[in-house]
Amino acid sequence: MSASPGRIAPKKRPGRRLAAAPTAPSVGATGIDAPSDSIRIRTRGLTKRYDDLVAVDHLDLDIHAGEIFGLLGQNGAGKTTTILMLLGLTEPTSGAARVVGLDPSRGPLQVKRRVGYMPDSVGFYGDLTGRENLRYTARLNRIPAELTETTIDEVLDQVGLTDRADDKTDTYSRGMLQRLGIADALVKDPDVLILDEPTTAIDPLGVTEVLELLRRLVRERGMAVLLSSHLLNQVQSVCDRIGIFASGKLIGQGTMEQLAARFGDGRREVEVGLDLPQGADDRHAREVLRKVPGVESLDDGPRPGDPWTLTVAPGSDPAAVRSAVLAAVAAEGLPLASIRAVLPSLEDVYRRAVARPATAAAARPRPSNEDTPAAEDTPAADARADLDRVPAAAPPPVRVVAPDPVEPVTLPSDPPSPEEKP
Repeated sequence: MSASPGRIAPKKRPGRRLAAAPTAPSVGATGIDAPSDSIRIRTRGLTKRYDDLVAVDHLDLDIHAGEIFGLLGQNGAGKTTTILMLLGLTEPTSGAARVVGLDPSRGPLQVKRRVGYMPDSVGFYGDLTGRENLRYTARLNRIPAELTETTIDEVLDQVGLTDRADDKTDTYSRGMLQRLGIADALVKDPDVLILDEPTTAIDPLGVTEVLELLRRLVRERGMAVLLSSHLLNQVQSVCDRIGIFASGKLIGQGTMEQLAARFGDGRREVEVGLDLPQGADDRHAREVLRKVPGVESLDDGPRPGDPWTLTVAPGSDPAAVRSAVLAAVAAEGLPLASIRAVLPSLEDVYRRAVARPATAAAARPRPSNEDTPAAEDTPAADARADLDRVPAAAPPPVRVVAPDPVEPVTLPSDPPSPEEKP
């Protein structure tokens, strides 16, 4: 980015509430209209079909204020269709959604005024400057004239575009347009921020600053952020909770630790680094670590001098093993450099999560009128599938899944009326 993003002002505009309460919930209400002080996005059974094609299949989701929720999935998994239903830009076939307590199907304009949205393909008027495009957005969102310029200056500083604010956007790079898209979403001072692939075409330094900006939005404003992406490392680095989306279904959600416990391979490991002199005999240190109670095996790192990986024996507590390692190292006077628990990477978790439903579907017996034999259903087959399947695995044969058929939302060639602005 051209400049370091500035501090985010925590103030809301006069007269704004942090979130709308659900409309007249019944006493003891449960489900979609159950009252909550923290939930900003809630869906129950949210489904979208296009004839026989299922884009989103009975989605149940809660996203809270003060968290970044990552919606992770391949292109065509249903992420964008979900976002469009949350914004009221397409109606669900069945089920329901509430965004800041509002029904997007019945009040899409009210939802859009409370939610900042950046599509995966942003569009701006090329003959206007970045600042002029933001002024246009401010007018469409009925931001008071006396607050417009201050608000625009703030969001431009936050995304690092102050130096280029008065240049026409047809001179902007793709990365700069992405940052202007985030500024555009922030102009309305939203309670919820929804970003569809926000770091596309941004350089690595810019990606780091955008992700830090999202963290500060959550920390300083208590905002709820829904981040849709297929970039696993970025999702893992910034998101508090992650939902894994495949073939229109949310097949798992939770913190990284919860997902690793559910979809990991069961191995629990502790990484230990010792600051030994180069070329020193490490046999004694290895023997000490192998004898630690609860250690099943010791493996070398990828390169000489890298930390060793201790595999925790089944039934042993990794935390207890770490404590025992610390005690053993101290007793033997070994120079400890590092120790940490090793979790599966999000890539491993995602691969196994996506492969698991596909493996189960492939193992179902086929109808008797088919000549093709049923897929092998054995523990060995499941293990091979877990190791060999990749995220591009075919969906279950009993359902055809549509890629998101709705076109990205971009600004039209002629200025729309105020009510047409998302």
